[in-house]
Amino acid sequence: MRASLSATLLLSALLAACSTKGDIPPSKHISQSGPLRVHPGLLGKPVPAELQQETPTATAKPAAATTETQIKMDAVGLRTQRSVYFDINSADIKSDYDPALRAHARYLAEHPTARVRIEGNADERGSADYNQRLGLKRAENVRATLISQGAADNQVKIKSLGEAKPKLTGHDESSWSENRRADVVYEVEN
Repeated sequence: MRASLSATLLLSALLAACSTKGDIPPSKHISQSGPLRVHPGLLGKPVPAELQQETPTATAKPAAATTETQIKMDAVGLRTQRSVYFDINSADIKSDYDPALRAHARYLAEHPTARVRIEGNADERGSADYNQRLGLKRAENVRATLISQGAADNQVKIKSLGEAKPKLTGHDESSWSENRRADVVYEVEN
């Protein structure tokens, strides 16, 4: 009887500790808490001034020539969501990314000379061949979604990088989750 009372008290204490809501750090690729929110520009809504990027002045020095600085902010704010993240060993696109992919497809449909490359990536776990195939499947699924939403077939190319180009080089879950992605890279923008 005494042992079951101790076990009951211990179980009650554990349940009480688990039920309290502590501070849970946000994911590195989602900078807000709560359900995934989409930039208003991706939904075709007006973008508040605090979310708009400032344009450099004529006297400002140009930034280093990187892919990020070469990307223009377009009318629908597509710069904000160019990566689609996946679960481990999965190429299924989560519904959280539907608005962003729909906005990219709409932009491509409205700008027939624009071209994108979808780069599929995988984390370091698994063989190089498996990761190459998984990256390709992720890129194919994003491509298929863009085309089904209105982008032309000739506007969207795919490429698998497998594990070759990690965003983060750590050997932990936070690094691996950043590397399980497909990136929408604009080759030609209007």
